Amino acid sequence: MHLSGVIDVPRLAGLRERHGHQLALVGYAGLAGFGLQLDAASGRTICLWLIAAIGLLASAASYRRARAIADIATSRIGSAAQGYVEVVGQAKADPSELIFTPYSRIACVWYRYRAYSRDGDRGEWQQIDSGSSFTTFEISDGTGACRVDPEHAEVMAPERRVSYRDGDKLVEEMLFAGSQIYVLGEFTSVRGDGAALSVSADVSALLGSWKKDPVQLKKRFDLDGNGEIDTHEWELARRLATRTVEKEHREIRQLDELNILRVPSEGRMFLISTLPPQRTRRRYLWWSALHLGVAVMTLGLLIGLKG
Repeated sequence: MHLSGVIDVPRLAGLRERHGHQLALVGYAGLAGFGLQLDAASGRTICLWLIAAIGLLASAASYRRARAIADIATSRIGSAAQGYVEVVGQAKADPSELIFTPYSRIACVWYRYRAYSRDGDRGEWQQIDSGSSFTTFEISDGTGACRVDPEHAEVMAPERRVSYRDGDKLVEEMLFAGSQIYVLGEFTSVRGDGAALSVSADVSALLGSWKKDPVQLKKRFDLDGNGEIDTHEWELARRLATRTVEKEHREIRQLDELNILRVPSEGRMFLISTLPPQRTRRRYLWWSALHLGVAVMTLGLLIGLKG
């Protein structure tokens, strides 16, 4: 089910530091490697100052996330207040609502993937493709249920599978139906008959999700078998997407009330985790300590070089 017309997801959220730890580690390694290749001592010093700055910023960002989790009490879905909340529930999905990872075709409620190919000269893995699903899924805790829109979410500790195909490395991360899911985000309730639905926006979103799986796209719509989706075949795909969205909209309008957990409009953290709140908070504190340690050691090295 696609709810872009209902929730009006902020597009300015960008990465929202979803990969902050990885980016910080890449920054450390890149600056350290670059600094070692420099002959001038001043250049190496600048690289060290940049490493220290990245460490301090990453430590502060992780600590803010830990504090955000600690400051919000867990709510029951059935009695959750409108606004910024945290809930824990079991992911549920009818067989017809399950989605499939693009490479391994594993049934799940959410996925993220990355594909890597060997660099011919250096033999290192280079990322050639990436993406994630944005189909909503339901969680329930016995007191009520709500749908989670994962777009722009920071997802922690999903199931991870690595496979190899035609020399490429394929990494897929998934959330499965039946898993306990912790979500920190904006809780909103809307009546189905009053929902502001956009057929054009949701058709575009659905077609975009189909494009992310070109193998299945061609299997479904390449009617002449030439390996390409021509204009006529794409028009058939658009008509099917329109009928699918219209059916979903009719179902939404028949709902008495629809609860949605989504990215906060004011830019606060939107987190989905398979870990309970306490363990999620500890993990962020650990990351904060690690980045702070890198900053302190780098500053100590700078002081030693001056001495």
